[in-house]
Amino acid sequence: MDGVRTRKQPAKAANGVEQKVNGHADSGDRTTAFAEPTENIFLFWPNVIGYSRIILAIASLYYMPLHPRTCSCLYSISCLLDALDGLAARQFNQSTRFGAVLDMITDRCTTSCLLVFLSSAFPRWSIVFQGLISLDFASHYMHMYATLTMGSGQSHKKIDQSRSRLLHLYYTNRTVLFVFCALNELFFIALYLLSFSSPMLSPSLLPAGDKAAGTAQPGSPAHASSLIFATPGSAWAMELARANKMNSFWPWVLAGVSSPVMLGKQVLNVVQLVKASKWLAEGDIKARRAEGLPKKK
Repeated sequence: MDGVRTRKQPAKAANGVEQKVNGHADSGDRTTAFAEPTENIFLFWPNVIGYSRIILAIASLYYMPLHPRTCSCLYSISCLLDALDGLAARQFNQSTRFGAVLDMITDRCTTSCLLVFLSSAFPRWSIVFQGLISLDFASHYMHMYATLTMGSGQSHKKIDQSRSRLLHLYYTNRTVLFVFCALNELFFIALYLLSFSSPMLSPSLLPAGDKAAGTAQPGSPAHASSLIFATPGSAWAMELARANKMNSFWPWVLAGVSSPVMLGKQVLNVVQLVKASKWLAEGDIKARRAEGLPKKK
């Protein structure tokens, strides 16, 4: 009997140790599960700043047809916050793919909306603005897709110098990036203000008795056919009269100063589109070779 007990006791002890070990293992798993921090990416500070940019952009679009000063102020703040969200991402170590895409989409959409308005304000130049919208979207989409697929999911701002020195400088030098983006937007804001203040660009701003008033452009903001309330005493007419008292001197200065940088930004867009296209083509060639294509006859 003692012998039987002796054999059972180690077994029982072994079972006890096993249960204890299992108990510790289970407890450890629970502790690890509860100890893992859960983060809400959508509430990261850079992304919150991105949401505020969207709200400001929508507000600027609301005021765009009639309130050039208010619209320009809101639009400019939205653009300047683009630099602040990058600082917040680095300060709080909260750089995310979602934030990068949100930032790019906000930039593309706000600029496109302003260019759409300029197309209606200057219908003779609408094809130019439409081309700028298409180039902006095409180059950035192609570049983003190329970096995600060919660059193993890396950031679109990580450009190897051997691939393009120009793009490497543009994306890695924060001062260059800020100056190009800011002055590019400033040029279009200046054109927007000129659509309300310069008879040279918007002949419909000329006095009604002027002979040149007959050359009014149908799509300009001040054209009578586009008014919802055409009566002289309407709220629209009073606001338009106030807006048309804007001095065109500073908008012309801003447009002249920022125009070279704006043109340079379009050159960068073309370079970005070409380089991304070549990068994707290189990947296609490697993939075809891996599949044994083209097959030898």
